Amino acid sequence: MTSIRYSASTHVGHKRKVNEDSILALPDQNIWVVADGMGGHAGGDFASQTVVDSVAMIDPTLEPVQLLHALRDMLAKSHERIQAESAALGGITIGSTVVTFAIAEGHFAAFWAGDSRLYRLQAGEIEMLTTDHSYVAELVLAGELSWDEAEQHPQSNAITRAVGVGEHLELEKIRGQILPGDRFLLCSDGLTKYATFNTLKKILSSEPIETVAETLLHLALEGGGADNISIIVIDIH
Repeated sequence: MTSIRYSASTHVGHKRKVNEDSILALPDQNIWVVADGMGGHAGGDFASQTVVDSVAMIDPTLEPVQLLHALRDMLAKSHERIQAESAALGGITIGSTVVTFAIAEGHFAAFWAGDSRLYRLQAGEIEMLTTDHSYVAELVLAGELSWDEAEQHPQSNAITRAVGVGEHLELEKIRGQILPGDRFLLCSDGLTKYATFNTLKKILSSEPIETVAETLLHLALEGGGADNISIIVIDIH
């Protein structure tokens, strides 16, 4: 039988006054979420908290086949709640990235919008399973930048999708099989600004589950901690 362990951490960083990131772990339902809010003090923390609060309302008795539908529905509801809050605040733009990760029946499924990411370490190799919805991601996909270079681009924060922004919520989805020994990382861009692929591979390959999230957090803080930082690491045994 598959056994799953995880560790998680979120931190305001060194430069921000408010942590606009929110994280959620529902290990009994095998659901994890990272959300990175935007819109300043008035809205960013509200937006990301709305995302995780909505997902937390999923019925724990659902069958696996119903889980993904419920997850998508809850994200759609959070989209509507954030838009209502935006209107109440006079139409300012508030929203949140999201990356969700769910496990059922030997497979994983992830939804995402924005530039919060999902990585997988498998057989010693690291792979980014999500593709950022951002201006610089389009440059990477066009072959003009590497992902590591994109993190240093002056427009690296310009995202093209978010929960709460736009008429309809646009989510992307990936599914795959889980294997014993797999390690998954969900994170906000407060980590990836300071962690190249090689750095992530080194830490994820060597650190035990008890300390890996804190080690990654320390890396981002030592690097400058200019943004909020959120990390969830999930091990499959």
